[in-house]
Amino acid sequence: MLYQADPADLQWQERETYNARQIGQFDLGMSKDSVIRVLGSPDITEAKASSEGDMQVLFYRTHHVTSDGITTKDECTPLVFRDNKLIAWGNDSYRDYQNYQRRE
Repeated sequence: MLYQADPADLQWQERETYNARQIGQFDLGMSKDSVIRVLGSPDITEAKASSEGDMQVLFYRTHHVTSDGITTKDECTPLVFRDNKLIAWGNDSYRDYQNYQRRE
C-alpha cells in the first residue's frame, strides 16, 4: 500500500531528499497552498508587499551544511511567490528577490 509521506514525520536527512525530489517536479505558477500541501510548513519564511504584488519566500531544507541542530537558509532551497503563485526557486532567484527588495 502506497501513501503520501507527511514531511513532518520524516527525519531531517529523509526530509532533505523528499523536499529536493518534490521541488524538482514543481511547475511555475503553482499555488503556495499546493506547495505547502506537498512539502508541509516551510523551515523559514520572508514576505514583503511590493508595487508588483505581495512577495513571499518559503525556504525548505534540501541539503546539509553544518551539524548544529539548526536549519539555516544556506541549507534550504528558496521558493519565491508573487501573489501566492510560484514564480521562481533556487539561490539565484533568491538573490534576484533580495536585489528587487533593495530597489523598492
